[in-house]
Amino acid sequence: MIFSVASATEIHTATAAFVQASPQPGHIVEIDNSSSLQEIFVATAFRRFETDVAPAPQSLRIALFSGNYNYVRDGANQSLNRLVAFFESQGNVVRVYSPTSDTPAFPPAGTLVSVPSVSIPGRAEYRIARGLTESLKQDIRDFAPDIVHLSAPDFLGHSAKKLAQDMGVPVVASFHTRFETYLEYYGVGWARPLGEALLRRFYAGLDEVFVTSAGFGDVLREQRLIGHSAVWSRGVDKTRFHPSKRALAWRRGLGIGDAEPVIAFVGRLVLEKGLDIVAAAAAELKARSVPHRLLIVGDGPARARFEAQVPDAIFTGALSGEALPIAFASAEMLLNPSTTETFGNINLEAMASGIPIVAAIATGSSCLIEDGVNGRLVAPGDIAGFADALTLYLGNPGARAAAGRAGLAMAQGYDWDTINGAVLNRYRQILSARA
Repeated sequence: MIFSVASATEIHTATAAFVQASPQPGHIVEIDNSSSLQEIFVATAFRRFETDVAPAPQSLRIALFSGNYNYVRDGANQSLNRLVAFFESQGNVVRVYSPTSDTPAFPPAGTLVSVPSVSIPGRAEYRIARGLTESLKQDIRDFAPDIVHLSAPDFLGHSAKKLAQDMGVPVVASFHTRFETYLEYYGVGWARPLGEALLRRFYAGLDEVFVTSAGFGDVLREQRLIGHSAVWSRGVDKTRFHPSKRALAWRRGLGIGDAEPVIAFVGRLVLEKGLDIVAAAAAELKARSVPHRLLIVGDGPARARFEAQVPDAIFTGALSGEALPIAFASAEMLLNPSTTETFGNINLEAMASGIPIVAAIATGSSCLIEDGVNGRLVAPGDIAGFADALTLYLGNPGARAAAGRAGLAMAQGYDWDTINGAVLNRYRQILSARA
């Protein structure tokens, strides 16, 4: 919604309209750059009235900046939405600034403020913010956050960092994606040193950088991308993802026999997820005459290319709701060759579903998979190695059952409230140190 107030004499009328249309959590607020100061005053006054009545003790005002909060579903923004929902459940007030689209993938947690953006050439489903307009800067000042959280090193993140530091507000960031590794998948690997230099500049001078594991923090420090860090791991809904969700009827509906072993790939169909490795490993299994069915759960711009590479695979498209945990539990194993994630959410969901994982030795998988216990870790790009690991589980039901049980037991320790509570506690430590 866009509120325009032309003059002070119209404030009363605008106020009445704002009360009736004031944003509730999960709504999107659009702030027009032509907005007058009267408009901003009225909107801010009533936003504060709505959110600040009887706040919980020591409640915080948190401004979160995201490059993709809900317009395309991915593991990173699912985690951010869970974080925001947790913050608000604890009596805090969260205002999220992000590009938006007319067809979001899911409703947002918190109050979402739409940021002007443009689509990315060659990846039209993704948008990049153009930074902060003066109206947005004023909106942030009026919101008066206690702390600012950045989730992407984009134009929006840089602008928000500068504004927050000018305001004297603590700034933290969370490291979600190995953006510097993407360049190799799109033919510009030569630019990686420049990409890493830009990342160093972005993460320098922050009050904290949240990483998904202690090991990942060590990797980033070795690359001199960050200095200090705190761990914000990930959790899993162990009621939603569970071995009991296995459904033979669902498999039969896809033409999969009850005794056929299924290898699942779950994720966005984009090159950086390792689609070429999946295709090559499947071809190697076929060349070895190893019986299997390949199940592809997800969608994305590389789908047509990928379908041509794996013509025998079953493509379900993107799944959500109960369909996703059914797909996990109805497979015999998960294949995850990606090296670009900071944390393998799909690995954790597979563990909670009681199936083993074959994954690349990479940051996002090594923190969850113990080789030979709940899965197998393979050198990135080692096609024969992936085929060997898959063959082990395809031909040995006992081995995959044992690995599945081990993963299920390990998944029990990943509780969302405990994990997100650690982030909130770190916020409070930072604010206390500044007091």
